[in-house]
Amino acid sequence: MGAMSPWHWAVVILVLVIFFGSKKLPDAARGLGRSLRIFKSEVKEMTNDDSSSHDKTDSARPAPAPQSEITERPAPAPVSEADRAEHRSA
Repeated sequence: MGAMSPWHWAVVILVLVIFFGSKKLPDAARGLGRSLRIFKSEVKEMTNDDSSSHDKTDSARPAPAPQSEITERPAPAPVSEADRAEHRSA
């Protein structure tokens, strides 16, 4: 009697429909499916990265970007005296 019979599943489905409504259940199932698919692909990618990192040596790592390609942040916009006075009074 440990397994759930079809009547048990019918009651569970009926309770879910009553609680969440028939419009939200397909969206929830779709979101869960997407999340599981993303999780599965990430786990697979991590295992591929781990197995490939054992095969490679340190000389195979990419070189850091040259300094000429690194861009600097733009200078902040000047603050007027009115803005400073407003900030002090607040």
